[in-house]
Amino acid sequence: MRRFDASASDFASRLQAFLAEPRGSRADVERAVAEVVEGVRTEGIDAVLRYARRFDDPGMEAAKLQVGEEEIDAGVAACPKEILEAIAFAAQRIGAYHERLKPADGAFTDAAGVELGWRWTPLDAVGVYVPGGRAAYPSTVLMNAVPARIAGVERIAMVTPPGGVRPAVLAAARAAGIREIWRLGGAQAVAALAYGAGPIARVDKIVGPGNAFVTEAKRRVYGQVGIDSLAGPSEVVVVADADNDPAWIAADLLAQAEHDPDAQSILITSDRDFADAVVSALQEQLAGLSTARDAEASWRAHGAVIVAPLERAPALVDLIAPEHVEFAVSEPRRLAGQVRHAGAIFLGRHTPEAIGDYVGGSNHVLPTSGAARFSSGLSTTDFMKRTSTLACSADAFARLAPAGLTLAEAEGLSAHALSMRLRVSAT
Repeated sequence: MRRFDASASDFASRLQAFLAEPRGSRADVERAVAEVVEGVRTEGIDAVLRYARRFDDPGMEAAKLQVGEEEIDAGVAACPKEILEAIAFAAQRIGAYHERLKPADGAFTDAAGVELGWRWTPLDAVGVYVPGGRAAYPSTVLMNAVPARIAGVERIAMVTPPGGVRPAVLAAARAAGIREIWRLGGAQAVAALAYGAGPIARVDKIVGPGNAFVTEAKRRVYGQVGIDSLAGPSEVVVVADADNDPAWIAADLLAQAEHDPDAQSILITSDRDFADAVVSALQEQLAGLSTARDAEASWRAHGAVIVAPLERAPALVDLIAPEHVEFAVSEPRRLAGQVRHAGAIFLGRHTPEAIGDYVGGSNHVLPTSGAARFSSGLSTTDFMKRTSTLACSADAFARLAPAGLTLAEAEGLSAHALSMRLRVSAT
């Protein structure tokens, strides 16, 4: 964990150097992923099964790939009642939020008499990648699939590594309206969704988090299909004053750190004694966490405490452009209103980032690694396309054509000019 004091002469340079440090695996995965993606592209299901046997399940066969309705039913039945109720509650809230984000068609007629408009249509098919390994992630299913369903996507295909799909994940898939689930993970799953492989039909867009191999595969297939983003390790900035309970803030920092050893948690506060109290509370809480190994590694390598006047916090947040930022201060809206670059903002002492991960309603699929400077979190519009419409009457065309002809001739595009000139002659 690093400490930074805004009063120090080298504060800016030290902070910039810290933020520039790489997070995430530096392993050379490009060659391995390139082989898998090209193999699936050219060989289809044969390559999918070959790589699935190599990396995940030596006994994988085509007949075992799809999770059937009976298995989904059994998974839902095996889920404790309180988990089913929590999934339903979260799905309802996520759906209500994203329904309000759904854009409407529109049109207007301008001063020249030209009708200009736009219409929105859903994608036909979307693939959702749900990680296995560290834990079951029903929230990932909901956050990725519910907005797609709200957008009107007819086919949502979920892929998740083999090894037993957990009941909570199957229950979340059912709640999100997913009927197509494949036991398939890694780069081969991404490639199968992108190109199609045997019974797995290709999709139009792939969303969902994954490891370095999944991210590299998404990068490689982009252009053949759309993707949500190239996500990096998760991150949070907590802006807190001394009126907070240090234990609350410590837990908020650890909630991000436990995701991954490469995750990042940063505290910004104006009070040195409060900063020390938070660090002490964090160390005490680590001892009781089942995820202590990852959380401690993250905090040790990538955690930071910045002591600075709270009035400087918005500028520091913009410099970091974090995935999540909490304002646990007396006037959270005043400071948050000055922030331009953040994936999601959490306002007030009773709004920890963790509530947004599950049941807040807004999406937890957010830009990382500074990408909040130019991108947004996942929403309904990510599963829709906007098509523009244009309608000219003869009179409206006559008003536009002279300038259009001038530009076409200036660009040397004679057929463009002819297309307009012929109509001008006829009016």
